[in-house]
Amino acid sequence: SQILLWKDCCSDCICLHITVSTALPTASVKIVNPQSLLYPGETVTLQCDISDYTDWTYRWFRDNHHLPSQTSKAIDITIPITQTGQAGQYRCEGLRTDRPQRSQPIVVVTISVTALPNSTLTVKPNPAFTGEKVTLKCSVTYDSSWNYQWYKDWNFNVVPQSVSHTITGDTLTISRAAESDQGQYWCEGNRVSRPTSSQPGDPVTLTVEALPTALVKIVTPQGLLYPGETVTLRCDISDYTDWTYRWFRNNEEPPIQTRKTITISLPDQAGQYRCAGKRRDRPQKSCRSSALPIIITALPTALVKIVTPQGLLYPGETVTLRCDISDYTDWTYRWFRNNEEPPIQTRKTITISLPDQAGKYQCFGTRRDRPQKSYRSSALPIIITALPKTTLTVEPNPAFTGETVTLTCSVRSYSIWSYKWFKDRNDNVVSQSGYSDIGVSHISRADVSDQGQYWCEGNRVSRPTSSQPGDPVTLTVEDYQPKTTLTSDKENIFTGDRVTLSCTVESPGWKFYWYRHRPDSTPVTTTSGYSYTLSWVSVSDGGQYWCRAGRGDPVYYTLYSDPVQINITDQPQPVLSISSQWLNPGDSVTLSCEVDKTSIVWRFSWYRTVPYRAGLPSLSDKSYSLQPLSDNVTSEDSYTQIPAGPTPTGGYVCRAGRGDPVYDTFYSEPQFLWSGDLQPSASLTVNPNTTQHFTSKSLSLICELKGNSTGWRLKRHTETARRSECPSTWRSITESTCTITSLTTWHSGVFWCESGSGENSNAVNITVNDGDVILESPVHPVTEGDSVTLTCTFRHQGTNPKLKTDFYKDGTLIKNETTGEMTIPIVSKSDEGFYKCKSDEGESPESWVTVRVSPVVSPGSSTSVLVLVVVGLLVAGVLLVILLVLLVRYQNRKGETFEMYHLILLCLG
Repeated sequence: SQILLWKDCCSDCICLHITVSTALPTASVKIVNPQSLLYPGETVTLQCDISDYTDWTYRWFRDNHHLPSQTSKAIDITIPITQTGQAGQYRCEGLRTDRPQRSQPIVVVTISVTALPNSTLTVKPNPAFTGEKVTLKCSVTYDSSWNYQWYKDWNFNVVPQSVSHTITGDTLTISRAAESDQGQYWCEGNRVSRPTSSQPGDPVTLTVEALPTALVKIVTPQGLLYPGETVTLRCDISDYTDWTYRWFRNNEEPPIQTRKTITISLPDQAGQYRCAGKRRDRPQKSCRSSALPIIITALPTALVKIVTPQGLLYPGETVTLRCDISDYTDWTYRWFRNNEEPPIQTRKTITISLPDQAGKYQCFGTRRDRPQKSYRSSALPIIITALPKTTLTVEPNPAFTGETVTLTCSVRSYSIWSYKWFKDRNDNVVSQSGYSDIGVSHISRADVSDQGQYWCEGNRVSRPTSSQPGDPVTLTVEDYQPKTTLTSDKENIFTGDRVTLSCTVESPGWKFYWYRHRPDSTPVTTTSGYSYTLSWVSVSDGGQYWCRAGRGDPVYYTLYSDPVQINITDQPQPVLSISSQWLNPGDSVTLSCEVDKTSIVWRFSWYRTVPYRAGLPSLSDKSYSLQPLSDNVTSEDSYTQIPAGPTPTGGYVCRAGRGDPVYDTFYSEPQFLWSGDLQPSASLTVNPNTTQHFTSKSLSLICELKGNSTGWRLKRHTETARRSECPSTWRSITESTCTITSLTTWHSGVFWCESGSGENSNAVNITVNDGDVILESPVHPVTEGDSVTLTCTFRHQGTNPKLKTDFYKDGTLIKNETTGEMTIPIVSKSDEGFYKCKSDEGESPESWVTVRVSPVVSPGSSTSVLVLVVVGLLVAGVLLVILLVLLVRYQNRKGETFEMYHLILLCLG
């Protein structure tokens, strides 16, 4: 509407002109897509078009119901999958802030839903039999080019493709139907174009019926089946009659058996039988029957038993036998003795006489009904047992006059007998007893007249009533009293050893009584054996010993033995000595082990000291274990190592043993071997490099390790003790260096390095002198051909550095020097020995200088060739000089041609 105001120019009045417009903008709904039929499950896009303005707020209505959630110009409407027919009427309108404030609808859209095309499922055959082929075909009443999906029992149970389920186009094939294939099936189609799917068709129920079942039955005979019978079998198959039959025995099909019934013979055709059927119409076959086992029941077994008497059978007795056959009673019995049938023996029991009718007996039975016979019984041997025999023992035998002799009669197989004893003749009964297990008769204080043959026999009330007489026993009576002899297994006995005394007597059955100091005293001990062993003896066990023997009740004694003197001395300790304690490489060394009591045959064991190890024998202080040498036990009292080996430095121990079990002496005190030569695994060097040192000076000892050796420690040996490792008071500088900051004479000794595994380095003999003079000499061996200088050093060297000095070797003056030094330009083995020096300042201690033999060069080396050339030139030069001298002499003495000729031959020769 419009309202206009204006003023007329010709009058004073105001005119109001009102213009009214009633047409609102129109809102129309249109379908954007899809542009054709709509199907359930699809989405429809609607658009609201309003003329004249653009700033609209849109409102949507379906069937005149406001849709508050839809405010856009275009909206999407999803059609439910189950909906068909009219889906609703849609309209829209617009709202805005300015005028006009709203629109009016002029086009209302009605959405109609067209039903999806139907799918149709056909199933053939239905019902089906197990094992048959089933075809399911799906068709859609709408166009073509569909892909098909198959469902069973519920809509998300898709039937997948498998070996037994094949999908080809519109067909699902079940190759061999089974009961598990039963159920409701339906299908649907899917494609790319609209409509994209079909409606699932009506479900079809597939029924799978089991094939008719075959059953094998025994027609005749009924009951148990026995060997030798024939059996008729029948194959029953339900529902149909026009079957052709197939038979199987143990899963194999016998030839041409197509009848409903068959007959088999036992036991040859026993086994497990099955059958099946075939026919032309559906179903074309039956299931194979379960297996029917044709079980043969063994015939009843006969058994022969002895009725009377029970137990062993003896000569002269009668025996009743019975034939027992299980399950039935109407048997006719047949008997066999040693496989022969005696005449007319048909009773269940028979009686036979011993020993004439002894043998092996069997029986079996026959009857009219099934089973018509039994198995023959096993053979029952009728064994005649000889009467038991008595056993006579006579103790003691031989006996001595005055002894008690016991005659014991027994029958081992039975008890409770009465016994009789006979001597020399059957009717000469010397004794008899009542009923007991064992019969005993005594001859008290035997005499020579009691000698003779004795035997016995037994009688009893029950079977057997008597025994056979046993073998006779001859009794001998000696007319004197025996004496024992006492001996000892050792003459020299040591504390801790064991000694065995043996007491012998001429006959058996004695106990032995042992006496010490006096034979009429109470026995020290009594033994059942002839020996008495004193273990781990001490000195107090020594003295005189006697023995005697006794036997019987009352005891009959022998005479006493002569005494044996047992002397026991303290356990010996061997003494080990070494041929040379300082060695060069390759030198041999001899260890000698000496034990007191040299008349005893000892065997000697040899050991080398190593750091303590569990499982090895140890010295008493437990700081060292003993490692046996390779040739550990020898019968000789000396042991030679040839050569001494690369690392001879270390302690050695011996001990001796004898007997079996071995008695060992104490270990000897350790003796030490030292090698001054450097070894490949480690070496000991000293700084300053000399064997003699002044007190109050410092000294460093260095273990130079090589290879994989670990755990090295410094060792020292003195006249009184050995110390391990480098003491903290020595101020060890590094792991391999031990420094003595202030030497004292106490530090003198032999030093070497030792590894945790028992390897040793070279040894160094260090002398610390508290005087004013020392001799500086090499710590390590000097090689032949080298030069060596010995220096006489004075504590106060600065006041008088060069004194007149005398040098001594092995106590003999060899040189005077004014420089205080003595040089040996070319050292030889003869230069080895003890050296010292002496001057007005005093005298040094002695030091040993070791000379090492030069190594031999192999002939194949270039050095050996050079040596041979030099030696050859020297020899040629000497020969030339000799020839020149001879020629000169020849000029002076022409008459001595013969002698010159021979001299030349001698030189050349």
